[in-house]
Amino acid sequence: MVKEFRDFVMRGNMIDLAVGVVIGAAFGAVITSLVGDILTPLLGLLNVPDFSELSFQAGAATVEYGVFLNALISFVLIAAAVFFFVVKPVNHMTARLKPATVAVTKPCPFCATDIPSAATRCPNCTSQLAEEK
Repeated sequence: MVKEFRDFVMRGNMIDLAVGVVIGAAFGAVITSLVGDILTPLLGLLNVPDFSELSFQAGAATVEYGVFLNALISFVLIAAAVFFFVVKPVNHMTARLKPATVAVTKPCPFCATDIPSAATRCPNCTSQLAEEK
């Protein structure tokens, strides 16, 4: 039973998942710090107030909608930070690293349909194609 558990834990997927969770938690802390310590204070330059004190009474309950507004602003800032500082650079990098695609089809000079690049005869009009050099 212990051997089965050890085999389960040592499988590649489990280790990959554990590493992903740890790195994800650390990355979450970095993004939270970026938003809380850098982006949110910069909102003061735009005269965006701190909404945490806004509330109203509904019977015996206090509805603190200002805390919700602050959480909503934090969410938008986190989403923007992840998009502009992670997604956009990674997309740009993967686009630059992607090999140029080689055309797998070519147009038939006789009937103008797309045919495989290696074809020597058009399957649509049966014309003999000249060899490309």
